[in-house]
Amino acid sequence: MQHITRPTPAASRGETDAPGNATCPAPAAASGEADSTRRVTASLRSLLSRRKGVLAKLAAWSAAESAQTFLGGYCVARSLDDGFLRAAPSTGLLWLAGAAVAILFGAPVVRGVFAQLPHLTEPLRDQLVRGSVVRALRTATTAGGGGGGGVNATAVSRLTSQTEIARDSFAGLVLATRSFVFVAVGALVGLLSLAPQFLLVVLPPLVLGLALFTASLRPMARAQHRYLDADEAVGLRAEITRTALRDTVACGAQEATAAQNRRAVDEASAAQRALARWASVRTFSVATAGQLPVLLLLVTTPWLLRQGVTAGSVVGALTYVLQSLLPALHTLMTVLGAAGARLCVVLDRLTQPVPPTPTPPPAPAAAPPGPRRTGRAATALQLRHVRAAYGPGARPVLDALELTVEQGEHLAVVGPSGIGKSTLLHIAAGMLTPDRGDVRLFGRAVAACPPPELIALRVLAPQEAYVFTGTLRDNLRYLRPDADRAAVDRAVDALALEPLVDRVGGLDRTLTPDALSLGERQLIALGRAHLAPAPLLLLDEATCHLDPVAESTAERALSARPGTLVVVAHRLSSALRADRILVLDGTRAQHGTHDELLGRSALYRDLVGHWNQVQE
Repeated sequence: MQHITRPTPAASRGETDAPGNATCPAPAAASGEADSTRRVTASLRSLLSRRKGVLAKLAAWSAAESAQTFLGGYCVARSLDDGFLRAAPSTGLLWLAGAAVAILFGAPVVRGVFAQLPHLTEPLRDQLVRGSVVRALRTATTAGGGGGGGVNATAVSRLTSQTEIARDSFAGLVLATRSFVFVAVGALVGLLSLAPQFLLVVLPPLVLGLALFTASLRPMARAQHRYLDADEAVGLRAEITRTALRDTVACGAQEATAAQNRRAVDEASAAQRALARWASVRTFSVATAGQLPVLLLLVTTPWLLRQGVTAGSVVGALTYVLQSLLPALHTLMTVLGAAGARLCVVLDRLTQPVPPTPTPPPAPAAAPPGPRRTGRAATALQLRHVRAAYGPGARPVLDALELTVEQGEHLAVVGPSGIGKSTLLHIAAGMLTPDRGDVRLFGRAVAACPPPELIALRVLAPQEAYVFTGTLRDNLRYLRPDADRAAVDRAVDALALEPLVDRVGGLDRTLTPDALSLGERQLIALGRAHLAPAPLLLLDEATCHLDPVAESTAERALSARPGTLVVVAHRLSSALRADRILVLDGTRAQHGTHDELLGRSALYRDLVGHWNQVQE
């Protein structure tokens, strides 16, 4: 069974297991960002171009909001200058009544705006849902009808939460932008009508704050994009860990899986901190554009009065800034900084084109196995000065191990429990990295082999065999999906799987994994290994749940198969069938034939005696 080395969805995006590795050069990232901006802009432009009538109605209602804003500050200024400060309270009250009418008129304006909003937001949501469904179906069929749990989790996330985020963010963006533009027009016209000097005081900090905020939008969007990627990666890692839990434990990859999960969580935490930093920039921009004008108006009031500006006009100007500009500006910056960034990122993800059907790279040509025990010109497996321990400071289970396994050889590995037999096979398979030393498969350094090349070179069958819900034929062809019926039939005959085939109802009957015994699962995994094209088979006590006859049949069939076989022996009979036996004793390794080891290895003699006692 080949697990853990199969590419995950994260790997397919170019991620690596090593923290901090960057997989995209800067020019590619810049090009991708430009493509993303064009794609999002085109999507929104297409939507808005088909809703010109809705936009016209929104503009009409918003123009009424500009008039309301203008009347609010202007009426307050006139009530003071023409009324209360001239001892004409009736005139002042009349102007205030006009301001009150303008405020009351705001209710139907808001209702009219919200009545038009769904005509923009719902078509966007429908368009994104349709696109997500089409993309998910095409991706699944492109991936061969499966797609995996990670792909399913991503599709569900895009169909539900991400489309809702896009709709709500777009609605907030439309409301905030429309409100600020028309409120600002009404307020600035009102300030100009009261006294042109107000523009000299209010406009510079307003423009400075808006410019600072606008400059932060792009990096804020990047931070939001990074956060969404990291958040999705955490969910993806959780889904992969849950669905592959049995494989992870069976292959001893708990530490590697935990490290990948920790890296995903750390990246999500760092992305969230980056978002918080840009939120502080947004707060500073709001203070500059919205609160600094108020302070400047108060500070410059004596100068304004000397310029002939009336006290009522100063109060009217403060009304425009405090009651209109500041709230609209705060809302705009909040929405653009949060909802706007989310909208850009989510639209980028939801509008990405479906990738073309990938052409799988040709499998690396493994060296032909050659005749068994003749020539031996090529080496299947070589370990040089390999050292491995279960943790920092722990006593090594493999220390300065030297091992060479020739092509076509059948090697049995024996030793007490916990001595490092499984560790040796996982290192040979490239699933564990030794603390020291060099590991080579068919002359290739395992550390430098990409996963597809490792898959083509070796198969590891662990003790806990994995069987998925599917037909028996599909389970047997798991490592060789293109195997024809004749090849499957030969594997069934070689491993004597006919009783299992009959019991489950045939090769094309769907299996229920929980209904299979441990031995039946191991038989399926061994049949899978027999069909696999890889020239090296590694069996980590993969026959421990079989009876001696079934074990003998399976090992003889796998040994007769072209290629190399390395077996962690569970019984003495398994070791006797091997060409050579490797004894691990924790201090030094010895290898040789059964008779040779009986003469020079006390540990091997003890193991043989133990096996004989068990048989008796």
